[in-house]
Amino acid sequence: MKIDWAALGSVFGVSLVVTVALVTLFTLGIAGLSRREAAATRGERAVAATTGAYLCFALCAAAVAYGIWLIVG
Repeated sequence: MKIDWAALGSVFGVSLVVTVALVTLFTLGIAGLSRREAAATRGERAVAATTGAYLCFALCAAAVAYGIWLIVG
C-alpha cells in the first residue's frame, strides 16, 4: 500500500483553511449580533452590524450546504 503524501497534505491544508475560515465567519456573525444588541440598549440602530451578521451566517450555511452536496453527490 502506497500513501500519496502530497495529496494527503493538500487535503489537510485545505481542510485547515476552510475550518479556520468558517469559524472566523461564524465568530464575526456572533460579534455583529452582539453589536446590534449593544446598540439596541443605547437606543441606536445597527443596520450594518445586523446585515453583516446575517451575511456571515448565510456564507456559513452555504459552505456547509456545499460540503454536504460534495459528500452526497
